[in-house]
Amino acid sequence: MTDQDTPGDEPPSRSPAGPPVSLDVCVVDVLDATSLAPAALVQSLAERLRRAMVELRAAGELRVRIVADSEMTVLHATHKKDATTTDVLTFDLSNGSGGLDVDVVVCLDEAHRQAAARGHDAGDELLLYALHGALHCLGFDDASEDESARMHEEEDRVLNAIGVGAVFGRPVLDRGDAR
Repeated sequence: MTDQDTPGDEPPSRSPAGPPVSLDVCVVDVLDATSLAPAALVQSLAERLRRAMVELRAAGELRVRIVADSEMTVLHATHKKDATTTDVLTFDLSNGSGGLDVDVVVCLDEAHRQAAARGHDAGDELLLYALHGALHCLGFDDASEDESARMHEEEDRVLNAIGVGAVFGRPVLDRGDAR
């Protein structure tokens, strides 16, 4: 999970400008562009992200778009010059405003693959991806080993605090594992 665009990069979609956002609240909007994610998964993702943003004391707006491999591959090629799918792309639109203004694109197909390999729910995987994107916009990075370890520790801390538990470090299951 290292794909982050810099401020000024054009996001794949942008919600229309809404009313000013209070500095003590983070508005979270989740859109399933695939129409394949169950409504309960989308609602749960939005609610858990809201709790994560409270835990982080983040203010502003976090927009999450759930896409399939096909759309993610196009976005990855367009914005990162890599014509493969990826788990998450982050578009920081804050321009130093002090609050979050971020579009995060997460891949449902990749979430299903990773969740199946690790024996957990695809919703947990999507939550990890969206949280990862938000953390990029809150000053975390994963460009070096030390930065990556710090970022993943913060992901674990937040996910534990909201009752999900660590997701990133879950090992890939052996096919003989019974889960």
